[in-house]
Amino acid sequence: MIVDLPDSTISRVQKALVKIREEGGAVALGRVLTLIISTRLGDEEEAIEAANDASREHPMRVIVVSTSTELDDLDGRLDAQIRVGGDAGASEVILLRAYGDTASDEEGLVTGLLLPDAPVVAWWPKTAPAVVSESPLGRIAQRRITDAASQANPRQSIIDLARSYAPGDTDFAWTRLTLWRAQLAAVLDQPPYESVTEVGVSGAPDSPSTLLLAAWLRLQLDVPVDGELTTRATGSSGIHGVKLVRPSGPIVLERSLDDVATLTQPGQPTHDLALPRRSLRDCLAEELRRLDPDDLFGNVVRHGVGQLNEPVQSN
Repeated sequence: MIVDLPDSTISRVQKALVKIREEGGAVALGRVLTLIISTRLGDEEEAIEAANDASREHPMRVIVVSTSTELDDLDGRLDAQIRVGGDAGASEVILLRAYGDTASDEEGLVTGLLLPDAPVVAWWPKTAPAVVSESPLGRIAQRRITDAASQANPRQSIIDLARSYAPGDTDFAWTRLTLWRAQLAAVLDQPPYESVTEVGVSGAPDSPSTLLLAAWLRLQLDVPVDGELTTRATGSSGIHGVKLVRPSGPIVLERSLDDVATLTQPGQPTHDLALPRRSLRDCLAEELRRLDPDDLFGNVVRHGVGQLNEPVQSN
């Protein structure tokens, strides 16, 4: 069910929610969190679709703040829409399209619509504030999700995040690494148990995930990471492969197809492994599984990224 509330107010939206619950039986009970999505007008639907899919694992209230501050909208207006039932997955979606002066107060728009005593997660699918933890929505959220791949300069966005990081910040560039990190950890957990002496990471020059994977390996293994390989481009986006050098020979995990990676190890047959590119829904659902700060991501972005250009300290 979709209820449109043109030229509305937050008070009218609240009353409409109460009416929907009373007449249709839709309730907020069982909602585990409030997800706030901040985006520009016209960019809402992809994020809403991902949130609806993720809500089947995490029932929640979704508040979408879609803003425009164009000069011809200076009078200010709020067009609201409520989606429940089949139009909202296992969540309830409140879409707030704000114009002009009304769009300048994002915190004021959402405060009265938050679920009581429930965690708040803020997500910027596209352009994010320079310091998300100090933004109006970031200040009221326990978790703050950005996507460096959607920024004008993806790799610079990670470097900027390293400077402004606050506990609770995360980025989908990190979430997209989960399968890579799991595969690499599994390989190193098998004999021969030799130390890695050098690492190479290849990927598109503008890939923030490639940068974070190199930083994670640098931090965890305390070995040099080949800077040339880190930025080598072979025509496709994202991460292309990882090379771990050990005394017995190199381990190479290389994505040969979009969903398949090839693992090559000394003395063993070549294996093809499932390594799909993660969807927006998968990334969002994973990040919503934890509402406490991701300390590992914090260490990688604050320390690992900076160490990529520093020499390894000898013991």
